[in-house]
Amino acid sequence: MSLNADAAAALAPVLERIDADLDAATARLLTLMRIPSISTDPAYKSDCLSAAQWLVRDLQSIGVDAEIRTTPGHPMVVGHVGDDTAAPHVLFYGHYDVQPVDPLDLWDNPPFEPAIEDGPDGPVIRGRGSSDDKGQLMTFIEACRAWKSVHGTLPCRITFFFEGEEESGSPSLVPFMTDNAEELKSDIALICDTALFQSKTPAITTMLRGLLGEEITISGPTKDLHSGFFGGAAINPIRVLAKVIAALHDDQGRITVPGFYDGIQELPDDIAAQWQALSFDEKAFLGDVGLSTPAGEVGRTALEMVWSRPTCEVNGITGGYTGDGFKTVLPARASAKISFRLVGGQDPHKLRESFRTYVKSMLPPDCDVEFRGHGASPASVMSTQNPAFEAARGALSDEWPDTAAYIGCGGSIPIAGYFKQILDMDAMLIGFGKDDDQIHSPNEKYDMESFHKGTRSWARVLAALSA
Repeated sequence: MSLNADAAAALAPVLERIDADLDAATARLLTLMRIPSISTDPAYKSDCLSAAQWLVRDLQSIGVDAEIRTTPGHPMVVGHVGDDTAAPHVLFYGHYDVQPVDPLDLWDNPPFEPAIEDGPDGPVIRGRGSSDDKGQLMTFIEACRAWKSVHGTLPCRITFFFEGEEESGSPSLVPFMTDNAEELKSDIALICDTALFQSKTPAITTMLRGLLGEEITISGPTKDLHSGFFGGAAINPIRVLAKVIAALHDDQGRITVPGFYDGIQELPDDIAAQWQALSFDEKAFLGDVGLSTPAGEVGRTALEMVWSRPTCEVNGITGGYTGDGFKTVLPARASAKISFRLVGGQDPHKLRESFRTYVKSMLPPDCDVEFRGHGASPASVMSTQNPAFEAARGALSDEWPDTAAYIGCGGSIPIAGYFKQILDMDAMLIGFGKDDDQIHSPNEKYDMESFHKGTRSWARVLAALSA
C-alpha cells in the first residue's frame, strides 16, 4: 500500500531525524538497559520500579501523559497522547522487565553494563534486555520521538501500555486489563516482542497457538511389587501408561483424541502462498538439531506443523526405579506430562474433558487415573481482513529488502489473546529480533540494524495507519 503524497511528505523528515538521532537514541536505550529490572527475583523490586519511573519520564519528555499504575506486583506504565477522536487510535504494548542473568560466568561482560560490540553482520547492542524487550520497546518510543520533534505532534492517538511482569508469568496483567478495559481499548494493539523471519524478512505474526497442559498419573497395586514374585500376574502402571501414550497418535501422525480436530479451518490460500514464498529450508531447520525427517502429520509442511497445526507431545515420564543400577520393581504409579499446542477453532476446556474421557476408556481393570491440569489457553488468530494489517505490511516492505509476510508462531504469547478476549481488539505482532539474539540466555544482543531499521519501520507503520 503506497502512502498518499501528503503522508509521504510528512514521513520523509521523520526518517531523516531518526537517522540523525541514532547515537542519542542508542544512548537512551543503554541507560534503560543498565537498570537490572529482573521481575521474578524480589531482590530487584526497586529496580523494576526504577525502570518504570524511567519510562514515565521518557514518555513525558515527548508530550505523553504518562504515569505509573500500581499493582499487587510490579507497576504498569500507562500513557496517552492525542485527543482527536476522529484520528486512528493504537495501543502499543511492551515489557520493561527482563530475565535473570544466570549463569553469570557464561557472560563475556557484565549483563547490566551494556555496550556496542562488533558482530558478524555489523554492530550489536550487547546486554540483558537488549532484544527482550527493552530494545524492541524503545524502537517504538524513538519513532514517536522523531515524529514529535519534526511535527510537534504524533500522527494519531496512541496509548502506551508497558508491564513489568512478562518474564514472571504476568500475574497482575489480566486483573489490570479487566479493571481498566475502557481506558485501554483502542482500534488495534501493536506488540513488539517477536522477530524477523529467519533473521531477514519483516513479518507480522497473525497466528499464535494456544496451550493445554495435562499431567496424568496411573495407579495400580497399593505398593511397588517385586517383579519376580508378581511379574506377569500383576498389572504394571508403566505398561498401561505406555499404551495410552502410544494410542494418542495414529500411523499418519494425527491425534486420536475424539473431537480433537473439530472447528479447525484449513490455511487460507493467500496465507499459504505467502508461506510458500518464504522458501523455508526444512532440511536445515531439522538438521540444525540433528534430525532429518518431519515426524508430524503426513502431507503437511514443517511450517504448517509448527505454525498452523495442533500437536500432542509427551514432555516427561516418571515411574518405577530410574536411579543408577537396576531394580526389578513393578511400580505402584506411573506419570506423564502431556502438552497440546492448539490452533484456531479449538476449545481447550472441551479438549481437556475429551482427553480425560479418552484416557479413562483405555484403563484395564485394577487401574485408576488422576489428572492435574496445567493451564488451558486458546489460540489467537488475527483477522488480516482488517485494513490496518495490509497497511502495516506495506510499510514494513518499504523499509526492508524483503517483502513483509504474515506468519504464524508455534509458541504462545498470552498478551495477544488477552487483547482479543478482554478488549475485543486484534493485535499486530511486529518485531525485529533475530534468531541468534540469545534472549533468555547469556550474552543477549540486539543488532544495531534491528534497532535502527526497527525505529524507521514503526515510523512508517504509524504513517500508514494514520493515512
